[in-house]
Amino acid sequence: MKKWALITGASGEIGKAISRKLAAEGYYLYLHYYQNQQGMDELLQQLNEWNGEYIPIRADLSTIEGVEQLVQSIFQIDDIVFCAGKELNKLLIDTNEEEIFFHIQLHMSSTILLTKKLLPKLYQKEKGAILFISSIWGETGAALETVYSAVKGGQIAFAKALSKEVARNGIRVNVVSPGAIQTRMNQFLAEEEKYDLEMEIALGRMGTPEEVSEAVSFLLSPKASYITGEVLRVNGGWYT
Repeated sequence: MKKWALITGASGEIGKAISRKLAAEGYYLYLHYYQNQQGMDELLQQLNEWNGEYIPIRADLSTIEGVEQLVQSIFQIDDIVFCAGKELNKLLIDTNEEEIFFHIQLHMSSTILLTKKLLPKLYQKEKGAILFISSIWGETGAALETVYSAVKGGQIAFAKALSKEVARNGIRVNVVSPGAIQTRMNQFLAEEEKYDLEMEIALGRMGTPEEVSEAVSFLLSPKASYITGEVLRVNGGWYT
């Protein structure tokens, strides 16, 4: 029987790794993206190896219309992975209202609305899993990333509350909280800055998108059947 998962932000580096991992495990996938057409094209090419059904869906989740567009493209669903996101590195005093509302809509409002609208499909099967890719800053907070920290922390709070609300319907809700991961997001770091950062991490290095995908795979699997409302840190011992 086909098992379908929605992955938002599938064209990013972590989203791609999660998509490849789930495809290798036999999932059929709804692959959400917005601006990164090249990344989506690359991902679809990579997924040819597994001969499943992989449906790309372009939608702007910073708008209500984009949320509805994505919902209307989903016909059956077993699991949801919320991976869409965008970092904001800026002093709060220098952050304008448009940026604040953009990040609240992209990271918080859209995930809440998508969950609300897709829950009936999960309820029909009386099983399923919802997973949020949050951030270490959603747990600890970071200067220069106050808005980003706030919305990522909001995802964690929402996941914990939702897990209690839907557990009796057979649905588990968890969070993966990555630390410093080797993605383009960290390419702005000079070599000295990167070295200093890695020295703060107990394991002495950044993580990889593939290591995040392994945590996702575990939490979606029957091996995690008694785990809900939890935050799984993938941070190499940084800020623990």
